[in-house]
Amino acid sequence: MEPSKKSEQMENFIDGILGTDRRGSIENNVCTFCRQPAIYFRNAISEKEYSISGLCQKCQDDTFGED
Repeated sequence: MEPSKKSEQMENFIDGILGTDRRGSIENNVCTFCRQPAIYFRNAISEKEYSISGLCQKCQDDTFGED
């Protein structure tokens, strides 16, 4: 999947918070939080969120709540 575009400063900030490479995780279909495969998404909105945050469906549900 293609990660959303961010400035270099924002990428560095996010990577510092996460302690991982957001872009690399998304490109390799791995969740930035739990480090598990991120291959199933409930809908297009959840898939779009993954391209932004790198959160798999389970971590999105845990963070934002289910639907």
